[in-house]
Amino acid sequence: MKLIVTKTKQKDNYISYTPIFFFVTSFLILFLGTKSSPYYIYNNWCDANSYFSVGKAMFNGLAPYKDIFDQKGMYLYFLYGLCYLVSHTTFIGVFIMELIIGFIDIWGLFKILKTHLSESLSLFLAPISFAIIVSSYSFYMGGSAEEFCLPLYIWGLYLILDYCKKVSSDNKYVMPNKILITGGVLAGLVANIKFTGLGFFFGWMAYIFFIIVLVQKQLVKALQSCLWFLLGMFIPFIPWIIYFDLKCDLYWWYWGYVDINVFSYSNLGADGPGIFERIYNLAKIALWTLQDNPVWFILLIIGVGYSIFRLRVKSYERLLIVVLLGFLFLGIYIGGSRLPYYALPLSVFNVIGLLPMGLGLEKIIKKITNPSWISSSVSIVLSAIISITVMYTLSMNIPDHNLKKEDHYLTKFTEIIKESRIENPTLLNINCLDAGLYTTADIIPNCQWFQTQTINSNIPYNAQDRYISDGLTDFVIASKYYPVHIEDNYKLVSELPWSQEGYDIVYYLFQKK
Repeated sequence: MKLIVTKTKQKDNYISYTPIFFFVTSFLILFLGTKSSPYYIYNNWCDANSYFSVGKAMFNGLAPYKDIFDQKGMYLYFLYGLCYLVSHTTFIGVFIMELIIGFIDIWGLFKILKTHLSESLSLFLAPISFAIIVSSYSFYMGGSAEEFCLPLYIWGLYLILDYCKKVSSDNKYVMPNKILITGGVLAGLVANIKFTGLGFFFGWMAYIFFIIVLVQKQLVKALQSCLWFLLGMFIPFIPWIIYFDLKCDLYWWYWGYVDINVFSYSNLGADGPGIFERIYNLAKIALWTLQDNPVWFILLIIGVGYSIFRLRVKSYERLLIVVLLGFLFLGIYIGGSRLPYYALPLSVFNVIGLLPMGLGLEKIIKKITNPSWISSSVSIVLSAIISITVMYTLSMNIPDHNLKKEDHYLTKFTEIIKESRIENPTLLNINCLDAGLYTTADIIPNCQWFQTQTINSNIPYNAQDRYISDGLTDFVIASKYYPVHIEDNYKLVSELPWSQEGYDIVYYLFQKK
């Protein structure tokens, strides 16, 4: 059966088959790529479990930042809270959320590809582009804040590519206010998930502003466009302004999300490196990112080259990808911190690198055969096969499928907590972020510093020392070494060596005497 048979049937087939194809490929790719999926026994990544614990606490009446601390944005915790409602002790809800996000990602990648390629070839390449993202080291174990932001970047990229294409064909084309508001909403959502990614949307709106001013010579219209964008950006803030105003105080939102991230988690203060040292550090980060993620990074370079040097385009179109990519990179890394998953937003530009390859493939197909074959179910199956092959070949998570549930520290520690028969047990996580035991044992954190943070402050360490001295929780899970004075109030009930990503550690479980 043809996916697209004739122009008269194109719309019907598009509606009937394309969403199914995108959902199926999203499932296949994420089933292998994220440790939230049933293919793996646990997603024991500390960051994802931390978000789950905060979302769970939020849906049980605690206020993020004030009652339970983590430094990401509110929409991330809200979405994880919804996942908690699906399952209290597993990540199946997170997997479902990732499937929905993946579906939106693939659809957006398809729309981007379709700005330059035929619909049939765009359908073929969109899942492959998504597989390249998910299989990369920057995707990590699945469930990151960056992953939840991916559809916002992808659809933002599509909107501005579509805008530039229309301006190129009609110099007087004006971006509708509803699109400007939509772009602002996307930016506002990013701001309330992980604001370091806002550099993309700063470049997005700045580019539109300068096109209106320099190409269309309409300064007033450019300023109006910025106001529409800012209006859209403000909309996602409204629910959390109301929430914190009613729940506790807006100060806690500012302190936990802005103040801590800017002044305690980055080196943007006066004592940070100078401008030349920052430039040197950014260059090193770019090199490390290439080493960690060679596939999408090389495609990114190809995409930048294609955007700059392609023929028969307006001069202002050539720098679009450079501007978006540059501001996004600066926003993520200017603070000096670097972790593998920070680079994930940059991976969306791999789709631009696929454009010249797609154009070349279209020319080859037209020369050797009837191009209608690419619209057939055969090409769709081929796209799925290539995507799965990419996952099995490149994903860092595939080897973890071989872990046995009975050998996992989470299984052993969860059984001990259940066998204690303590009603509504409490837990403290020491010397690392959330190790996953809050999730598997269905425990709601009962203290603000429920896990050891990596911020430049002694506040969490002093607070956790006090929790242990006061015997505030029934259990303590620690990694690497014993907490100070732990044996005054707690006894060791289990320990298990663990190896992950080349690091050997030991997890200890203590129970209050």
